[in-house]
Amino acid sequence: MNTKLKPQAPAIDQQEVAIRNLYLESLHLVERLHRRLLDVIKDEFDRAGRSDVNAVQALLLFNIGNSELTAGELRSRGYYLGSNVSYNVKKLVDLGFINHQRSRVDRRSVRISLTESGQGVAETVARLYERHIGSIQQVGGIGENEFTEMNRLLQRLDRFWNDSILYRL
Repeated sequence: MNTKLKPQAPAIDQQEVAIRNLYLESLHLVERLHRRLLDVIKDEFDRAGRSDVNAVQALLLFNIGNSELTAGELRSRGYYLGSNVSYNVKKLVDLGFINHQRSRVDRRSVRISLTESGQGVAETVARLYERHIGSIQQVGGIGENEFTEMNRLLQRLDRFWNDSILYRL
């Protein structure tokens, strides 16, 4: 008779496995949704025959809107999530979509705002969003309650990620 005990494998916590799978799926969806939004914006500009601005730049112009701010504020306010904000701002200035001028208070700081052309791009994105708002409940089956819950959960995930950075979780 064999009396040696075999080491037990650690018990697999089924709840942890489920959360892992759902968390990874959520990460994938968040990333995919952002890319899909850029595809939708690109398609809108392609349909209009516009190739002078790309989807990232159009979204950036929409997010700036009527504000006057610094390039640093673009990131801190969540208007721009990429790492190359300076490149895109410079490109948009060169293309005539953004005005820029040195701040009178802090000469190191550059204030930016949209030109008339930049406002036109922002309005194109706004019209696209309005079209979506007009049909998303009927076509997409997503209503007020679903958006409320989704936004609440995404805000909690955002807060968790912020805490992960702040408290090195």
